[in-house]
Amino acid sequence: MRVGILTSGGDCQALNATMRGLVKALYQQRKDIEIIGFLKGYQGLMYEKYKKMSLSDFEDILNVGGTILGSSRCPFKKMRVIEDGFDKVEAMKKTYKKLKLDCLVVLGGNGSHKTANLLSEKGLNIVTLPKTIDNDINGTDMTFGFQSAIDIATRTLDELHTTAKSHGRIMIAEIMGNKAGWLTLYSGIAGKADVILIPEIPYNIEKISQYIKDKLKNGRKHIILAVAEGIISQEETKLSKKELKQKRVKDGYISAGYRLEAELSEKIDGEVRVVVLGHIQRGGNPCAFDRVLTSRIGVKGAELILNKQYGRMVAVQSNNITSVPLSTAVEKPKRVDPNDEIIRQVRMLGICLGD
Repeated sequence: MRVGILTSGGDCQALNATMRGLVKALYQQRKDIEIIGFLKGYQGLMYEKYKKMSLSDFEDILNVGGTILGSSRCPFKKMRVIEDGFDKVEAMKKTYKKLKLDCLVVLGGNGSHKTANLLSEKGLNIVTLPKTIDNDINGTDMTFGFQSAIDIATRTLDELHTTAKSHGRIMIAEIMGNKAGWLTLYSGIAGKADVILIPEIPYNIEKISQYIKDKLKNGRKHIILAVAEGIISQEETKLSKKELKQKRVKDGYISAGYRLEAELSEKIDGEVRVVVLGHIQRGGNPCAFDRVLTSRIGVKGAELILNKQYGRMVAVQSNNITSVPLSTAVEKPKRVDPNDEIIRQVRMLGICLGD
């Protein structure tokens, strides 16, 4: 049995751990396994950049961050675009067939899953494993990499508390999450943020300002805001996408955190500072939770392959490891529902959500 593996899209801490779980489980069940690792994601599949791998390549990478195969971003919207006579989809199919693969395993997020689903529809045997620190893939309660990123963001918020308190500052921590606020929401709760702003709940700067003023008036020495990079104000929701883009360009702020800093500085008599966590949230080694989760996900992926259950994504549902059709995985991305129980609980804790 010949199995291809690739890691696609933005990296995270638990990619190596997931591949390890998959490969070790396959080798435990069959001795005729051949592993083909494609380099730099779908690019390796397109341009026949790969290497034959053995079990020893995966033995000692459970706690190692990044990906031993490398990754790249290949936007799904460009996958069917033929550039200079190069048909990406046909090239990937050609490589798959040339190497006589029995299955291709894709570790990736939303865009990567759309391409995997397209290849599945083209007749290739595909199994996917859900990776993204945004936790926004449909059909699964949790993606691997999410908890590791939460831990990093939480540690940063913990450290901001001490410096903010020393100087009596208002600190804005900009956390990844362009359209989904899961990472900011969870790390904001764990990191004792006073204000949590996520893309799914448009904010009102007047309400945030008043909340901060009231906290300071009642004796609070510092304020911490956990802010997703994709936040939008209530006023901005009235604009078209084109108008919003034009406004953002005109405003000229580097990112959401700096935009919010300017808005708050006009309304609050206090020192406001911004920290952008950026790619540090993807770095380092996977946390213990992700090491266990990815081992389980990898085993389930191996079971799907051995049972020839293709066209499916491994999923976590109610702490059980199961699978769903790829067609389910590529439905509308999973966002935070403003009516979710966790949102109600956050409000009861007295945390400001900006609305």
